[in-house]
Amino acid sequence: MQRILSTRLSAHIGEQVVVAGWIHRRRLLKSVAFLILRDAAGLAQVVVTAPDTRTRLEELPEETVVEITGRVVANPSAPAGVEVVDPVVRPLGAPAVPPPFDLYRPALAATLPTQFDHAPVALRHPTRAAALRISAAATAGFRSTLDGRGFVEVHTPKIVGSATESGANVFALDYFGRPAYLAQSPQFYKQLMVGVFERVYEVGPVFRAEPHDTVRHLAQYTSLDVEFGFVTDHRDVMAMLRDVLAGMLATVGERCGPALATLDVTVPEVPAEIPAVHFTEALRIAGAPADEPDLAPAHERALGEWARAEHGSEFLFVTGYPMGKRPFYTHPDPARPAYSNGFDLLFRGLELVTGGQRLHRHADYVAALAARGESVGPYASYVDAFRHGIPPHGGFAIGLERFVARLTGAANVREVVAFPRDLHRLTP
Repeated sequence: MQRILSTRLSAHIGEQVVVAGWIHRRRLLKSVAFLILRDAAGLAQVVVTAPDTRTRLEELPEETVVEITGRVVANPSAPAGVEVVDPVVRPLGAPAVPPPFDLYRPALAATLPTQFDHAPVALRHPTRAAALRISAAATAGFRSTLDGRGFVEVHTPKIVGSATESGANVFALDYFGRPAYLAQSPQFYKQLMVGVFERVYEVGPVFRAEPHDTVRHLAQYTSLDVEFGFVTDHRDVMAMLRDVLAGMLATVGERCGPALATLDVTVPEVPAEIPAVHFTEALRIAGAPADEPDLAPAHERALGEWARAEHGSEFLFVTGYPMGKRPFYTHPDPARPAYSNGFDLLFRGLELVTGGQRLHRHADYVAALAARGESVGPYASYVDAFRHGIPPHGGFAIGLERFVARLTGAANVREVVAFPRDLHRLTP
């Protein structure tokens, strides 16, 4: 007999089956024992009445891996409406050492540091695993949406010779006696690949050595990057981002019903046109001083509440950030050169995406770097490519972990990461 996953048991009522997984919970009563088995698909209830099997079960603590052969019967009160009876239980390894918290309880009672210290077992909890399933589905939706629009997935170096964004902290390393850095972004490379494929995307890690110890920052996170050519301006990029988000959320809804139910999450609707406000208007709405150079977290929260109240939208574009707050490769607004053809997307009052139109002429890059007092030298191989013809282009980057944390309502972005890396954590 082939192994059956827990979610398929209802199709085998009356049949003898083999199931396998982890002992999620044991309830040892006087005349009967109930074993809840956990596998990749969910939970299955096993009823043990034979005295010798019950005795054996007492020796197998939670998280022991077992294989069970038994008969499937209907039981409306059991998980999925069925249960396995008359089981033969066969351990597939030694009895497990119980973890320092109960995985069978609805919520993990352990502190986050304890969970992270014991991540290999903490991630087995249905709530932690559900967030990772949603993350995987969101990534799949990102890829499929862009594949359907003629984009090509690329893979760019994560060890680079210069910082991608001037002013940001980077992780330095010794590269065979030469200085090198972990990439803060695939920005330069994805722009250059527009000259090859016109439309490209990448899913990969990025590294930020910024000493932030907050619930929204990580030293390593997954960036969903997009870049494409022949745009008119940043509004073309915003329209593409809207479709990508809709595709990601649709895939989450299609693939993650049980995970969403576990976390009590409803997938939000992406408006056909996401509302947008200029940076100057955003400051007014948020009650910030007119000369404020950037939006603080409190401003973002206020804007999120405004978008929900005025437009019924969980999403809001803020466009036209001051050029001084954008990277040197950002295209200025031709009508208002002090402001950019760039944007942020807020999701439920938190910055989720940064994007915009880029410069595409070699002379503009030389001038932009000179205006910031920077030499072309460190960026020579990047800037030189624009001498060979790159079309008007733009793109964006979505922080995957922030997206999932905001979607699931996680209070700390680390809750939706398998093995987080932050200011203090380098293991496991």
